[in-house]
Amino acid sequence: MDVADLTPAQARRRFREGERVPTAGWCRGWTQANLIAVPRQLGYELLLFAHRNARACPLLDVGEPGAWSTGLFTGDLRTDLPGYRLYRDGRPVADLGDVVEEWREDLVPFLIGCSFTFERALLDAGVPVRHLELGTNVPMYRTNVPCEPTTTLSGPLVVSMRPVPETLVETAIEVSGRYPLVHGAPVHIGDPAALGIADLARPDFGDPVEVRPGEVPLFWACGVTPQAVIMASGVDYAIGHLPGHMAILDVRDERYRVG
Repeated sequence: MDVADLTPAQARRRFREGERVPTAGWCRGWTQANLIAVPRQLGYELLLFAHRNARACPLLDVGEPGAWSTGLFTGDLRTDLPGYRLYRDGRPVADLGDVVEEWREDLVPFLIGCSFTFERALLDAGVPVRHLELGTNVPMYRTNVPCEPTTTLSGPLVVSMRPVPETLVETAIEVSGRYPLVHGAPVHIGDPAALGIADLARPDFGDPVEVRPGEVPLFWACGVTPQAVIMASGVDYAIGHLPGHMAILDVRDERYRVG
Protein backbone atom coordinates (compact mmCIF):
# COMPACT_ATOMS: atom_id res chain seq x y z
CA MET A 1 0.00 0.00 0.00
CA ASP A 2 1.19 3.53 -0.82
CA VAL A 3 2.20 5.18 2.46
CA ALA A 4 0.04 8.18 1.49
CA ASP A 5 -3.03 5.92 1.74
CA LEU A 6 -2.30 4.58 5.22
CA THR A 7 -4.43 5.54 8.20
CA PRO A 8 -2.63 6.98 11.24
CA ALA A 9 -3.14 3.70 13.11
CA GLN A 10 -1.62 1.70 10.23
CA ALA A 11 1.38 4.02 10.03
CA ARG A 12 1.94 3.93 13.78
CA ARG A 13 1.86 0.14 13.70
CA ARG A 14 4.61 0.11 11.06
CA PHE A 15 6.76 2.47 13.13
CA ARG A 16 6.14 0.41 16.25
CA GLU A 17 7.31 -2.65 14.34
CA GLY A 18 10.57 -0.96 13.34
CA GLU A 19 10.14 1.14 10.18
CA ARG A 20 12.46 4.18 10.42
CA VAL A 21 11.76 6.83 7.75
CA PRO A 22 10.83 10.52 7.50
CA THR A 23 7.05 10.93 7.38
CA ALA A 24 6.59 13.62 4.69
CA GLY A 25 3.93 12.30 2.32
CA TRP A 26 2.57 9.70 4.76
CA CYS A 27 -1.15 9.42 5.62
CA ARG A 28 -2.53 11.94 3.13
CA GLY A 29 -4.93 14.34 4.82
CA TRP A 30 -3.95 13.47 8.40
CA THR A 31 -2.12 15.98 10.57
CA GLN A 32 1.48 15.44 11.64
CA ALA A 33 3.11 16.97 14.69
CA ASN A 34 6.46 17.54 16.39
CA LEU A 35 7.03 15.93 19.79
CA ILE A 36 8.92 17.42 22.70
CA ALA A 37 8.61 15.98 26.21
CA VAL A 38 10.13 17.78 29.20
CA PRO A 39 10.11 17.25 32.97
CA ARG A 40 7.04 18.50 34.84
CA GLN A 41 8.95 21.36 36.50
CA LEU A 42 9.65 22.79 33.04
CA GLY A 43 6.16 22.18 31.66
CA TYR A 44 4.64 25.57 32.47
CA GLU A 45 7.69 27.41 31.15
CA LEU A 46 7.60 25.49 27.87
CA LEU A 47 3.90 26.31 27.61
CA LEU A 48 4.76 29.99 28.12
CA PHE A 49 7.59 29.75 25.58
CA ALA A 50 5.21 28.25 23.02
CA HIS A 51 2.72 31.05 23.67
CA ARG A 52 5.39 33.70 23.14
CA ASN A 53 6.69 32.01 20.00
CA ALA A 54 3.48 30.71 18.51
CA ARG A 55 4.65 30.98 14.89
CA ALA A 56 7.45 28.48 15.52
CA CYS A 57 5.74 26.51 18.29
CA PRO A 58 2.03 26.28 17.46
CA LEU A 59 0.73 24.08 20.26
CA LEU A 60 -1.77 21.42 19.14
CA ASP A 61 -1.98 19.23 22.26
CA VAL A 62 -0.42 18.60 25.68
CA GLY A 63 -0.49 15.40 27.71
CA GLU A 64 -0.59 14.82 31.45
CA PRO A 65 2.73 14.18 33.22
CA GLY A 66 3.86 10.65 32.44
CA ALA A 67 1.19 10.12 29.77
CA TRP A 68 2.21 8.54 26.48
CA SER A 69 -0.95 9.42 24.58
CA THR A 70 -3.06 12.55 24.20
CA GLY A 71 -6.51 13.49 22.94
CA LEU A 72 -5.17 13.91 19.40
CA PHE A 73 -2.69 11.01 19.46
CA THR A 74 -4.27 7.77 20.62
CA GLY A 75 -1.19 5.66 19.94
CA ASP A 76 1.88 5.30 22.15
CA LEU A 77 4.21 8.31 22.03
CA ARG A 78 7.06 6.08 23.24
CA THR A 79 6.93 3.64 20.30
CA ASP A 80 4.70 4.95 17.50
CA LEU A 81 6.98 7.55 15.89
CA PRO A 82 9.67 6.41 13.46
CA GLY A 83 12.51 8.04 15.38
CA TYR A 84 13.40 9.82 18.63
CA ARG A 85 16.21 11.99 19.98
CA LEU A 86 17.22 11.93 23.64
CA TYR A 87 18.75 15.01 25.29
CA ARG A 88 20.76 15.26 28.50
CA ASP A 89 22.07 18.62 29.75
CA GLY A 90 21.18 20.16 26.41
CA ARG A 91 23.14 17.64 24.36
CA PRO A 92 21.66 15.11 21.95
CA VAL A 93 23.02 11.84 23.34
CA ALA A 94 21.12 9.16 21.39
CA ASP A 95 18.85 8.64 18.40
CA LEU A 96 16.46 5.81 19.22
CA GLY A 97 13.76 3.66 17.65
CA ASP A 98 11.64 3.79 20.79
CA VAL A 99 11.86 5.48 24.19
CA VAL A 100 10.01 3.03 26.42
CA GLU A 101 12.95 2.79 28.84
CA GLU A 102 13.71 6.51 28.67
CA TRP A 103 10.15 7.77 29.23
CA ARG A 104 9.82 9.06 32.79
CA GLU A 105 6.72 9.49 34.96
CA ASP A 106 7.38 13.23 35.20
CA LEU A 107 7.61 13.89 31.46
CA VAL A 108 4.98 16.19 29.94
CA PRO A 109 4.50 15.60 26.18
CA PHE A 110 3.84 18.56 23.90
CA LEU A 111 2.66 18.15 20.29
CA ILE A 112 3.65 21.10 18.09
CA GLY A 113 2.24 21.86 14.64
CA CYS A 114 4.15 20.79 11.52
CA SER A 115 4.35 22.36 8.07
CA PHE A 116 3.83 18.93 6.49
CA THR A 117 0.16 19.63 7.24
CA PHE A 118 -0.20 22.13 4.38
CA GLU A 119 1.98 20.34 1.82
CA ARG A 120 -0.98 18.55 0.23
CA ALA A 121 -2.70 21.93 -0.18
CA LEU A 122 0.45 23.30 -1.85
CA LEU A 123 0.48 20.37 -4.28
CA ASP A 124 -3.23 20.78 -5.01
CA ALA A 125 -2.54 24.45 -5.86
CA GLY A 126 0.20 23.44 -8.30
CA VAL A 127 3.13 24.35 -6.03
CA PRO A 128 5.86 21.67 -6.24
CA VAL A 129 7.35 20.31 -3.02
CA ARG A 130 10.90 19.25 -3.78
CA HIS A 131 11.57 16.88 -0.87
CA LEU A 132 8.38 14.98 -1.70
CA GLU A 133 9.52 14.70 -5.32
CA LEU A 134 12.85 13.30 -4.15
CA GLY A 135 11.49 11.14 -1.33
CA THR A 136 13.82 12.81 1.19
CA ASN A 137 13.50 14.71 4.45
CA VAL A 138 12.75 18.45 4.38
CA PRO A 139 15.84 20.66 4.96
CA MET A 140 15.83 22.58 8.25
CA TYR A 141 18.19 25.30 9.44
CA ARG A 142 19.06 27.11 12.65
CA THR A 143 18.84 30.86 12.07
CA ASN A 144 20.32 33.95 13.69
CA VAL A 145 16.81 35.03 14.71
CA PRO A 146 16.35 34.67 18.48
CA CYS A 147 13.10 33.41 19.90
CA GLU A 148 11.40 35.45 22.60
CA PRO A 149 12.84 33.91 25.78
CA THR A 150 11.39 32.89 29.11
CA THR A 151 13.31 32.76 32.38
CA THR A 152 15.38 29.70 31.47
CA LEU A 153 14.43 28.91 27.85
CA SER A 154 16.03 30.72 24.95
CA GLY A 155 17.48 29.87 21.58
CA PRO A 156 17.26 30.34 17.82
CA LEU A 157 14.35 30.05 15.45
CA VAL A 158 14.59 26.97 13.22
CA VAL A 159 13.13 27.14 9.71
CA SER A 160 12.26 24.63 7.03
CA MET A 161 12.93 25.50 3.39
CA ARG A 162 11.09 24.71 0.17
CA PRO A 163 12.20 26.08 -3.21
CA VAL A 164 9.26 27.50 -5.16
CA PRO A 165 9.11 28.74 -8.78
CA GLU A 166 9.09 32.53 -8.77
CA THR A 167 5.70 32.59 -10.51
CA LEU A 168 4.16 30.52 -7.68
CA VAL A 169 5.60 32.33 -4.65
CA GLU A 170 2.41 34.32 -4.03
CA THR A 171 0.36 31.13 -4.32
CA ALA A 172 2.57 29.36 -1.78
CA ILE A 173 2.24 32.29 0.62
CA GLU A 174 -1.55 32.39 0.25
CA VAL A 175 -2.07 28.64 0.58
CA SER A 176 0.19 28.10 3.60
CA GLY A 177 -1.19 31.25 5.20
CA ARG A 178 -4.54 29.50 5.51
CA TYR A 179 -2.95 27.17 8.10
CA PRO A 180 -1.87 29.52 10.92
CA LEU A 181 -1.91 26.78 13.58
CA VAL A 182 0.72 24.78 11.67
CA HIS A 183 3.19 27.64 11.05
CA GLY A 184 1.19 29.52 8.41
CA ALA A 185 2.89 31.64 5.76
CA PRO A 186 6.68 31.82 5.33
CA VAL A 187 8.67 33.93 7.77
CA HIS A 188 11.25 34.80 5.09
CA ILE A 189 11.50 34.76 1.30
CA GLY A 190 14.72 34.78 -0.67
CA ASP A 191 18.26 35.42 0.59
CA PRO A 192 19.17 32.78 3.21
CA ALA A 193 22.04 34.98 4.46
CA ALA A 194 19.46 37.33 5.96
CA LEU A 195 18.65 34.50 8.38
CA GLY A 196 22.30 33.69 9.02
CA ILE A 197 22.18 30.58 6.82
CA ALA A 198 25.55 30.31 5.10
CA ASP A 199 24.95 27.30 2.84
CA LEU A 200 21.59 25.81 1.83
CA ALA A 201 23.41 22.62 0.87
CA ARG A 202 24.27 22.01 4.53
CA PRO A 203 21.05 21.94 6.58
CA ASP A 204 21.29 21.49 10.34
CA PHE A 205 18.51 18.88 10.20
CA GLY A 206 17.05 16.87 7.33
CA ASP A 207 18.39 16.58 3.79
CA PRO A 208 19.50 19.23 1.28
CA VAL A 209 17.43 19.91 -1.82
CA GLU A 210 18.39 21.79 -4.97
CA VAL A 211 17.18 25.34 -5.59
CA ARG A 212 16.92 25.44 -9.37
CA PRO A 213 17.14 28.45 -11.72
CA GLY A 214 13.93 30.47 -11.58
CA GLU A 215 13.13 29.25 -8.05
CA VAL A 216 13.06 31.20 -4.80
CA PRO A 217 13.81 29.63 -1.39
CA LEU A 218 10.88 30.07 1.00
CA PHE A 219 11.44 29.61 4.72
CA TRP A 220 8.76 28.57 7.21
CA ALA A 221 9.04 28.58 11.00
CA CYS A 222 9.71 24.99 12.10
CA GLY A 223 8.54 22.87 15.02
CA VAL A 224 12.09 21.64 15.58
CA THR A 225 12.66 25.04 17.23
CA PRO A 226 11.93 23.62 20.73
CA GLN A 227 14.73 21.09 20.29
CA ALA A 228 17.17 23.86 19.32
CA VAL A 229 16.02 25.73 22.43
CA ILE A 230 16.52 22.62 24.61
CA MET A 231 20.10 22.50 23.36
CA ALA A 232 20.78 26.23 23.70
CA SER A 233 19.29 26.30 27.21
CA GLY A 234 21.06 23.21 28.54
CA VAL A 235 17.84 21.50 29.66
CA ASP A 236 18.79 18.53 31.82
CA TYR A 237 16.46 15.95 30.22
CA ALA A 238 14.12 15.91 27.24
CA ILE A 239 12.84 13.62 24.51
CA GLY A 240 11.99 14.84 21.00
CA HIS A 241 11.17 13.27 17.68
CA LEU A 242 13.99 12.74 15.22
CA PRO A 243 13.53 15.78 12.95
CA GLY A 244 11.22 14.94 10.06
CA HIS A 245 10.05 11.72 11.78
CA MET A 246 6.72 12.95 13.07
CA ALA A 247 3.80 11.94 15.24
CA ILE A 248 0.80 11.26 12.99
CA LEU A 249 -2.34 12.44 14.74
CA ASP A 250 -5.96 11.28 14.67
CA VAL A 251 -7.15 14.58 13.23
CA ARG A 252 -7.52 15.82 9.67
CA ASP A 253 -5.41 18.59 8.12
CA GLU A 254 -8.55 20.57 7.30
CA ARG A 255 -9.16 21.13 11.00
CA TYR A 256 -6.30 23.64 10.89
CA ARG A 257 -7.38 25.42 7.71
CA VAL A 258 -9.03 28.82 8.00
CA GLY A 259 -10.78 30.80 5.26
